[in-house]
Amino acid sequence: MNLQLRKATLADIPHIHAVYAREVRDGVATYEYEAPDEAEMSRRLQELLAGGYPFLVAELEGVFAGYAYASSYRGRAGYRWTVEDTVYVSAEVQGRGVGRALLTRLIADCEALGFRQMVAVIGEPGNGASVVLHEKLGFHIIGIFPGLGRKHGRWLDTVQMQRALGSGNNEAPSEE
Repeated sequence: MNLQLRKATLADIPHIHAVYAREVRDGVATYEYEAPDEAEMSRRLQELLAGGYPFLVAELEGVFAGYAYASSYRGRAGYRWTVEDTVYVSAEVQGRGVGRALLTRLIADCEALGFRQMVAVIGEPGNGASVVLHEKLGFHIIGIFPGLGRKHGRWLDTVQMQRALGSGNNEAPSEE
């Protein structure tokens, strides 16, 4: 299996958009109802990169296979050492290790940047593949919010998972 991970560029936007639009339309991993257009996806990518967050893409056998990024968990200053991860894998290659490779690299990149905690917000506990992936990489379920969102005519629970990065909360960050 020839899997390559690299930093996302604006040239990846059509592929990122296609994967995300499918999830918006058919899935419950995101609670957006309308898929943003490519211009909005480009704006989001640029905003994350400008904020110093990693944004990765995966290519399997030379074909776009998925993407992952970290973003601010919350906007207040006290959360600046905590990131939220996002991972989307093209439907055609799910179950082939793409998500695991992306999340493993994202964790390493976030640790290198000095972040101390990573949170996963998983739409719907029935999204077992995402929960299992996160558990395999050291995340623990912190809680389940019942009926936190609504999509496709039903209320959806949301799973919150967390993983320490680097020394986690065992010592103060170098820049307080």
